[in-house]
Amino acid sequence: MRQQYPFLVAAVLCSISGCVPASDAQLEANKEVVRRFAEAQNNGDIESLNEVLAPDVVRHCQATPDVEIRSREDFVRFFEASSAVFSNARVTIDIMVAEGDMVATYGSFTGTQDGRLGLFPPTGKGVDSKFLSIARLEAGKIAELWVEWDNLGILTQLGHFPPIEDGG
Repeated sequence: MRQQYPFLVAAVLCSISGCVPASDAQLEANKEVVRRFAEAQNNGDIESLNEVLAPDVVRHCQATPDVEIRSREDFVRFFEASSAVFSNARVTIDIMVAEGDMVATYGSFTGTQDGRLGLFPPTGKGVDSKFLSIARLEAGKIAELWVEWDNLGILTQLGHFPPIEDGG
């Protein structure tokens, strides 16, 4: 079953990017930018985030519909706010596939909720959740991101779901 994931991800990337041919060296360079992006997040390295993100980077995410990211500065603010919730957050890339100007990853997000998450108070509980992302690169920088994860699974791991009944 695991062998099917790279094929499925490549098929999705091909349909999005129009299967524009890229050299193996360019595909590897694009993958390295995405690796640096994950490493910068893991290290809380804002300078490195600024190096790999395009000034007008756009992020799409159904899991955070109220978050609008249309610039590098927007992304850094979002990252800093997320880091205040999960100060020991870590992204691990399990699968990476590149096609044209796109790089897809499937990986894990881990962290401990030691800050307020919207309406939810800190629990001190850990989370280990899978995510999918696709990055579109321009001129060696991430210009666009699509990211998805399971909010309900995360809230359940943190003890926020199902909601506590108020007895009323």
